[in-house]
Amino acid sequence: MLLHIPDVLSAEEVLHCRRALADAPWADGKVTAGPQSASAKHNLQIPLDHPLHRSLGEIVLRALGRNALFNSAVVPLRVVPPLFNRYDEGMSFGAHVDNAIRPIPNSGGMRIRTDVSSTLFLTDPEEYEGGALRIHDASGVQEIKLPAGDMIVYDTTVLHDVAPITRGSRWASFFWTQSMVRDVERRRILFDLDRTIMDLRTRLPDDDPAVLELVNCYHNLMRQWCEL
Repeated sequence: MLLHIPDVLSAEEVLHCRRALADAPWADGKVTAGPQSASAKHNLQIPLDHPLHRSLGEIVLRALGRNALFNSAVVPLRVVPPLFNRYDEGMSFGAHVDNAIRPIPNSGGMRIRTDVSSTLFLTDPEEYEGGALRIHDASGVQEIKLPAGDMIVYDTTVLHDVAPITRGSRWASFFWTQSMVRDVERRRILFDLDRTIMDLRTRLPDDDPAVLELVNCYHNLMRQWCEL
């Protein structure tokens, strides 16, 4: 899965986050990296114990809760509280795979399986050069730079990197989600089915037999495939 979700944050929410982050005490981003990725990671992050980590993270989480496309595609069970990073000139993050299991800070030891990764852009592409998120998959390398407020969602299993910044500064929020549906292909089937149902509902009444039958199929598959 590689899904572009536009307008996750409103223009006002992006502006609020950027104003808060402009005066933030950025720290070395290696603190949240695993042993392999730490050697390849050269960026800055908001410290996990800083109040902004919680307050801005709550803005992102509320935005995810109201975003139908994210919920349909990911079928989220748990989300690691969103983190915030910054790449200035010369910074990059070499090719790596994210950790399969991650702790949830301040949760008393709770951990999640990382099924889906998300990057929510907080700066526009014209504000920096380089800095593309590069996804390495069977089709090759896909470079992604999105408008501020837009988000890219992709399977955590894929190799990825952030290209070196040659001008400006790239800010983003990033996080991982454990899906109720572990299997990638099953998530895709549910997503396709849900989009078909939504399309039909624009042309048929909700009590139309075709709509009802597909809704029934969708929920029966959810009962079989979801892990809670």
